Amino acid sequence: MAAPSGDEFVEHVCSIVASIPPGRVMTYGDVAAVLGSRGARAVGQIMARYGTDLPWWRVIRSGGHPPAGHEDRALPHYRDEGTPLRDLPESYRIDYPAARWSHG
Repeated sequence: MAAPSGDEFVEHVCSIVASIPPGRVMTYGDVAAVLGSRGARAVGQIMARYGTDLPWWRVIRSGGHPPAGHEDRALPHYRDEGTPLRDLPESYRIDYPAARWSHG
């Protein structure tokens, strides 16, 4: 599958993010891979620009880390949706193996 370009890429990223079920997550790289791309950073930029009306908290960084700078805003969403979490001494991570969702 050839990676979409430009506006089509943005639309596809938004569509994938909108389809992630409550309590499940994908990494930025997972979303890019569905589109035949290695552009995890491009997915992050799209989320920063267009993600306000999407379930942005369901797209996480590798290693189970919530979106950078939005950890406190994301946590209530994870708790409300029953997303598997791992508590750390001063923070948390998503239990990625348990919460991972595969699109398709």
